[in-house]
Amino acid sequence: MSPSPWFEHAIRVRYQETDQMGVVYHANYLNWFEIGRTELIRALGMPYHKIEEQGLLLPVIDAELKFRLPAKYDDLITIRTRIEEYTHLRMQFISEIRRGEELLVSGGTRHVWVNKEWKPTRIDKAAPELYALLQKEG
Repeated sequence: MSPSPWFEHAIRVRYQETDQMGVVYHANYLNWFEIGRTELIRALGMPYHKIEEQGLLLPVIDAELKFRLPAKYDDLITIRTRIEEYTHLRMQFISEIRRGEELLVSGGTRHVWVNKEWKPTRIDKAAPELYALLQKEG
């Protein structure tokens, strides 16, 4: 399976996302990674609330970020997200935060599919239509 194409979502850095140094506080990049993931899944045709209505959850089990340049207040940034790989139980997303062509932060998150009791769940069995969307994307 090859990685999916990049999904892009633009946002403007808000004042409350910056620290006293005038740069984006580091924890906000994880929030932006989540925005990228949820918007990518929505673009595939399955918003997160529909997934949760089916009794499925997709918690983060690992996160990695590499900081290169800071984003600053009022910057127009692009969150780039793609599905790096997936199995019946796990998913990995790769993310980039860019200001124009400048790469600011890169990284990714790993997830596991669980049910409402937090037991690992095979997505191909629990939500075959969602699994089919993932196969189409990847």
